[in-house]
Amino acid sequence: MEQTKTNHAALTLFALAISAFGIGSTEFISVGLLPLIKEDFGVSLNQAGLTVSIYALGVTIGAPILTALTSRLAKKQILLLVMTVFILGNLIAAFAPIFSLLLVGRIIASFAHGVFMSVASVIAAEVVMPDKRASAISIMFTGLTVATVTGVPLGTFIGQAINWRWSFLFIAGIGIIGWLANFLLVPSTLTKSQAISLADSLAVLKNKQMLLILLLTAIGYGGTFTVYTFITPILESYFGYSSQASVIILVIYGLFVALGNTLGGKWANQQPLRFIFYAFIGLSISLLLLFLFINNRMLGLGAVLLMGLFMFMSVPGLQLYAVIIAEREVPQATAMASALNISAFNVGIFLGSTIGGQVVATQSLSYTPLYGFVMVVVASIIAKIWSEKIA
Repeated sequence: MEQTKTNHAALTLFALAISAFGIGSTEFISVGLLPLIKEDFGVSLNQAGLTVSIYALGVTIGAPILTALTSRLAKKQILLLVMTVFILGNLIAAFAPIFSLLLVGRIIASFAHGVFMSVASVIAAEVVMPDKRASAISIMFTGLTVATVTGVPLGTFIGQAINWRWSFLFIAGIGIIGWLANFLLVPSTLTKSQAISLADSLAVLKNKQMLLILLLTAIGYGGTFTVYTFITPILESYFGYSSQASVIILVIYGLFVALGNTLGGKWANQQPLRFIFYAFIGLSISLLLLFLFINNRMLGLGAVLLMGLFMFMSVPGLQLYAVIIAEREVPQATAMASALNISAFNVGIFLGSTIGGQVVATQSLSYTPLYGFVMVVVASIIAKIWSEKIA
């Protein structure tokens, strides 16, 4: 019986990871396509960066609202619905005749993202033993990290070889595979979510502990995106790599991200908050090194890969700790708390990419790592003080 349950859990996590792969690919695909989108629509680099920040903003707004609206549905129905929306959004982006419609497609796809990640985190934690929850969440998030290894570089390669629009068609195809995986592999016997309302958002936001983890998630995770949003221009303009070489570097970068996520899921199981602090310290050091070596091709590349290692390392711990606090402080709104923490990740992406865009527009691309460093240091201080208080 135990082995059967384990097998079912593995299949469920596999299906969730496939969908997360598609969602991770579309979230970050613009990072590799920024120069192509900029050229095709005749917009500035800062404006092209909106394809990243507007997506994150859509997730931020859509996650709590759509989580409430879909809460009466079975979890499997929610997965199928959001993957349908995801496919639609990417098709709109692929065929957008003007830049504004590309942004509309990005927003529609982002609505699916927030709901999927919140319900998928709850499902992943439900199908395994309590002491394996962080590991289960990290397996689900592996889809996102594998997307940085293969999805984003492959989408970038397709965009460079054919046209950036084909990259979004490629992502829509992944979405169809994810829909089928959820339909075939996710059981219909999962516990049904409690009906929640937007009032549950207030319950979460009124709780000081929940506010603190949301703030920690946004600032700590978001610091990377002052740089990552513009990683392709950095590789090509500052380090002198060709567009083809940049694709290979993005693959290697993704491998480091995947390794960091796996280690983070393993190490955050017992003391997530303490580990989050150490992960943030590593990330802040990598950002500082990138700022210092921005004009050094080899050392700068080493700093970029180190940033990749720590980029997702804190993610399983942050999401697990949000669930732990919600179960203790606002048990009636656990799903909403999970959704709001997914929003917090995307608040971070929006903040990081927006700040990075402003730095690019008013100062220099080379200063983006410094601003990211400051954000992550602030998050490290918050995590340290908090962990000492509860020790």
